[in-house]
Amino acid sequence: MCTFDTKKDAMQNRAIVEHMQPQPEGGAYPIKRVVKDWVTVTADVFGDGHDEVNAVILYRFGKQKKWKEAPMRALGNDAWQGAFQVEEEGMAYFTVLAWVDHPLDWYLGIGKKIAAGVEVEVELQMGADWLDALSKKAKGPAAKAMTEAAEVFRNANRRAEAIELAVSSELLHWIHAYPLRENPTQHEPMQAVRVEDAKASFSSWYEFFPRSAAKHPGQHGTFKDCARALSFVKEMGFDVLYFPPIHPIGTQHRKGKNNSTEAQSGEPGSPWAIGSSLGGHKAVHPELGTEADFLNLVEKAKSMEIDVAMDIAFQASQDHPYVKEHPEWFKWRPDGTVQYAENPPKKYQDVLPFHFETHAWKSLWEELKSIVLYWADRGIRIFRVDNPHTKPFVFWEWLIAEVQRKHPRTIFLSEAFTRPKIMARLARIGFTQSYTYFTWRNHKQEIIQYMEELTKSELREYFRPNFWPNTPDILPYNLQNQGQAACAIRIALAATLSSNYGMYGPVYDLLETKPYPGKEEYWDSEKYEIRVWDWETQTPFRRFIKGLNCIRKTQPALQDTYNITFCETDQEMLLAYYKQTGESRVLVVMNLDPHYMQSGHVRLPYGAFNFEGRSVEVKDLITEEMYRWGGEWNYVELNPERYPCHIFSLQPIS
Repeated sequence: MCTFDTKKDAMQNRAIVEHMQPQPEGGAYPIKRVVKDWVTVTADVFGDGHDEVNAVILYRFGKQKKWKEAPMRALGNDAWQGAFQVEEEGMAYFTVLAWVDHPLDWYLGIGKKIAAGVEVEVELQMGADWLDALSKKAKGPAAKAMTEAAEVFRNANRRAEAIELAVSSELLHWIHAYPLRENPTQHEPMQAVRVEDAKASFSSWYEFFPRSAAKHPGQHGTFKDCARALSFVKEMGFDVLYFPPIHPIGTQHRKGKNNSTEAQSGEPGSPWAIGSSLGGHKAVHPELGTEADFLNLVEKAKSMEIDVAMDIAFQASQDHPYVKEHPEWFKWRPDGTVQYAENPPKKYQDVLPFHFETHAWKSLWEELKSIVLYWADRGIRIFRVDNPHTKPFVFWEWLIAEVQRKHPRTIFLSEAFTRPKIMARLARIGFTQSYTYFTWRNHKQEIIQYMEELTKSELREYFRPNFWPNTPDILPYNLQNQGQAACAIRIALAATLSSNYGMYGPVYDLLETKPYPGKEEYWDSEKYEIRVWDWETQTPFRRFIKGLNCIRKTQPALQDTYNITFCETDQEMLLAYYKQTGESRVLVVMNLDPHYMQSGHVRLPYGAFNFEGRSVEVKDLITEEMYRWGGEWNYVELNPERYPCHIFSLQPIS
């Protein structure tokens, strides 16, 4: 859609700007970037007839009124492309400005005539007029040089000099540097960019239950106990510590071990059944400690460069104070009971969903917003949101905007394992990061296809994936009753395919993979009981995970999800992909078979890094082994019992 400069006769706007991208849903929602990222902009730009057109990107940050500019170049068939770098957090805006470029049209035209030996007396006089107009846009030496050039064009005794000047690169530079934009067309609407903190696009999450942080069986863990585990998280190289809900837990219909509907005496219940006589979403479970204890832990974590992420689960146990104080916020059945949560065949008898279609929706919305702000005001900047797809989209769009208005750097992770269009919608309306289908993408082609969908389609503009091999709810079939090799493959894929990834531990790093029969769930699930974990022992698998996080922090190429290029292999069980950011060049070769050694050849993507005809120094960042590859195809072998992958850094040899 085009708009016209209302100060001019609309009929004078001859340039057309169409199909500006990226612009999801016609500019209804912002795209996402972090500081120092680039925004690549494309558009169709053309005009009537054969006159030359030109275009630039206009962009500005925050409340700036003055536009900055970035050049665009013609790609052919009226397609144009340019890019600009986002410089500060907050909102940025961009659009495309196009115009019929008469001086450029003159320059190219006279060049053709001179080359063909055609008389150009009149054209030189026209060029002098264009230079007069351009000189008014310049200052100092450039303006003086253009005025002198115009005099040369008008002087019949200096024709040879004039012809040489007419085809000079200096003249072309003036035309581009001081463009004469008569009757320009600006694309409408402009597109917004949400520019966020670097952690929005690069983070390593570790999840554990704080009630399982105690040293001895039979004890309930506390926030003070978590300080010991905090050192473990830091040592392992994670920078986000995510806790399941830390609030009081209901007693009515409390779940017992392995999701039993009959809880035995002393069983702690699910932390997601929030609320009791001790308080609700703004209270802390007393056996974990006090709110002060929690906030002390948060501050200690920050001093170790770890952010504590809280779980936001907008649901309530039947004991939650809301049930008595605000019965209008729940859906009551004809028998006088409240409808509990269901996801057939799953039943959550201990959890009541809020009724978002209630006539009292405004008070419900305000109260739920106050929960997030309560914790954000106390220093929490990351929230993992439970099942957001079961609440209205418009509610989340409003709540996230309200919270980020007061706390702009707040990150929201969407836990929505649901249909693709719903997941995409949640990302568009404001969720910073999103859980994904990675957990169920196992084979070579489906991994490649999924990554291409995430990084090459419109999704890349607003959907930031966060790859998790497991969660407290999900022990996928590919990990059930498996050992270190299978778990290493999945964590290495998560950590190198996506710049944001996470894991639920210590069950994962201690290789607990026993499933509940017939389900993608853990046996003796920590959701329903307290466990005691070994936080001290550095097992080979823990050292492997620690090494992955170290490599991620030292290789900028692995801090970007969208820079991936898949490489050819001659073995179906070998997956290879290349990532580059600046001088950081990483090639990952993964054995997808957890049981047998696989070998084959990998084709280096010479076209991607411009090493054609040069040898490459290859360093395995896991083993520190060095190689020299001299050709395009190179042999690799991987024994999953040792390491499931190579993570190579590549450097050309002069």
